[in-house]
Amino acid sequence: MKGTAHMTSFGYFLSCEEFTPDQLLRQARLAADAGFTRLAISDHYHPWTSAQGSSPFVWSMIGALSQTVDLPVTTLVTCPTVRLHPAVTAQAAATSGVLLGGRFALGVGTGEALNEHVLGDRWPSFDERADMLEEAVAVMRQLFTGREVSHHGRHYTVDNARLYTIPEAPPAILVSGFGPKAAALAGRIGDGFVTMGPDDDAIASFREAGGTGKPVIGGLKVCWDQDRDVAVDTAHRMWPTEQLPGELNQILPTPAHFEQATELVTRQQVADSVPCGADVEEHVDAVRAYVDAGFDEVYVGQIGQGQEAFFTAYREKVLPALAG
Repeated sequence: MKGTAHMTSFGYFLSCEEFTPDQLLRQARLAADAGFTRLAISDHYHPWTSAQGSSPFVWSMIGALSQTVDLPVTTLVTCPTVRLHPAVTAQAAATSGVLLGGRFALGVGTGEALNEHVLGDRWPSFDERADMLEEAVAVMRQLFTGREVSHHGRHYTVDNARLYTIPEAPPAILVSGFGPKAAALAGRIGDGFVTMGPDDDAIASFREAGGTGKPVIGGLKVCWDQDRDVAVDTAHRMWPTEQLPGELNQILPTPAHFEQATELVTRQQVADSVPCGADVEEHVDAVRAYVDAGFDEVYVGQIGQGQEAFFTAYREKVLPALAG
């Protein structure tokens, strides 16, 4: 079913890879003032490249956000399988749900080597990571009941664990995926599907695998600037990784490797793919593509330091056009 503007919520994406904790909290306040109704936040141990230069701990940030704004917060996305055990992730998510008064959703995915290799663990194949994610989600759902849990599975052991601090309702678990296998997994085990592009085929796979009636969540990065050339330069400098093909984002282990790979990403590729500049229609059309594909939540992130101009433009022009 195709979405309409009034059925779609528009949120702001907080990039932990690019901004400091203080900057992220300020952006959250500006987002609320601009009319965004939700927040999403990334969970990274490393930035993609050194130019981005940040990586605050997402669970500390969510605690601070709960005391800063009244908007719902979703992780886009957390990997609950390698760097953090699912029992620990479940405690963090449950506490976040309590702090946010039930307005927290746990977006999860199979992760990237960039963040998950840091403890020296082997980086598994996608099929194994998907199997780990399925088991991790099952463990977390058990823990969200507040009952004592013991689990001895293929990938994880939980011994007499109980979460004493849980929200009234368990956090929704939204499963991220790129491609038909991941979309089908999301349909089978998730309360919703996270996919960054408006991909009709992936959404269809999600629906066919059990996702009918469940929300679809996506997002995009933009660079608002009165000078389009400056915006393209900024996007090319800060986020060339968005244009890398295939599984490179999942398997490269360090920011240095991403810097090497993105030497192949041209300025023109970024100009053709990322909404840049101050053309309101370009921004509206880019977001509306998600609405037309049936997305329930769309998160927009501004690249670079021009936050005030971005929020002013979206408050006065872009969001009203999307609502119209």
